[in-house]
Amino acid sequence: MPWPIYLALKQLFPSGRRLPFFTLISVLGVGLGVALMLVSTSVMGGFGHQVKTMIIDTQGEVQIRGRTALKATEALEKIIASVREVAAFGPYAQGVVMLEFEHRPAFPGVQGFDIARIKQVIPLEHYITEGSLDDLDDDSVILSSQLAYGLGAHVGDKVSVYSPLMLERMKANEVLLPREVRVAGIFRIGHQQLDSSTVICSLRLMQDLYGMDRLVHGYNVRLKPGADPDHAAAALNAVLPAGAGALTWFEANADFQAVLSFERNMIFFLLTFIIVVAAFSITSSLLVTVVRKTREVGLLGAMGGRARDVAACFCVQGLFIGLAGTAVGLVLGFALLHYRNALVALIAKFTMGQETFVKFYQFSSLPAHTETKDVVMIIVFSVIASTLAGLIPAWRAAKLKPVEALRSE
Repeated sequence: MPWPIYLALKQLFPSGRRLPFFTLISVLGVGLGVALMLVSTSVMGGFGHQVKTMIIDTQGEVQIRGRTALKATEALEKIIASVREVAAFGPYAQGVVMLEFEHRPAFPGVQGFDIARIKQVIPLEHYITEGSLDDLDDDSVILSSQLAYGLGAHVGDKVSVYSPLMLERMKANEVLLPREVRVAGIFRIGHQQLDSSTVICSLRLMQDLYGMDRLVHGYNVRLKPGADPDHAAAALNAVLPAGAGALTWFEANADFQAVLSFERNMIFFLLTFIIVVAAFSITSSLLVTVVRKTREVGLLGAMGGRARDVAACFCVQGLFIGLAGTAVGLVLGFALLHYRNALVALIAKFTMGQETFVKFYQFSSLPAHTETKDVVMIIVFSVIASTLAGLIPAWRAAKLKPVEALRSE
């Protein structure tokens, strides 16, 4: 073993002492910084990943939309099916209605799908908690969980649906009675906004409510496994007629995704200062070591040690602290991620409460998604920062002249 490395390890772990205070504090400082960076990026990545999953599960990877309502013709569907990346697709129509049950009103968004084709595009059956998607027909609806709870409606109950078409008919001195429909099921996706104000119905019922005849607002498209949404959207845009366009799930929700990405990057940037502070503490401690052991450093030079070898001794100490601290931080960070929901529930119990957490953050559990590139970035930054922290003490030690160092009191 080269003597600079041996000497560095001896200074970090002096004989007769299992874990010196300086080494412990330095490693823990780096470890806490790494753990916080890992937890923060994973949680923010979890929000983005969960939102992506929800969007794809409720809209598909690609959506075809028209500037105005589209006519669902066989020719248009043949064009969509001709794109090789497309695995399945189904028409949809959406809007806002008023629901009433036992004199309780609500104003949810409503989405109508072709029941025969929806299962190939959107896995809605995975989110049904009561009832069944197979029971959905032109005279029934499926309510989101919190919407059903707010109305007090259960599977089998009858609810009244008021649509904007009623107002249009009133302008023409016509009276259109509300539509009585049966609750065929209740679904829960896990996102507060979707679970509190969404109604799913058949495409035919939606068209009747809005007087759309055979018109639709667009198509949800499911791609083949491994297909690139951007490439598929470009291929669809190349063949779709004027007035219709394809958007990827990201483009359709670009504003929200941009906010999530900005918040994630800002949190990562701010938390890097924790490791920078830990690096400064390493620098301070190593400088104290240089001052306290000035005569020892001079003795190394007098014995033939080169300045760069003396400097390497302190850089190796910073490198070792960085490696050890990073390892400790990764273990601590992944442990916190594993028990994150239990910790959040405990904190919420003594502060704002679990219901308030769900209300404001719109998730029933704290999501987490760790990407390999983020872990690699954290490891590289932590090790480099810790190693650089040893440069100033190394430069100070290398500048000492053996004769002057040996004269030091």
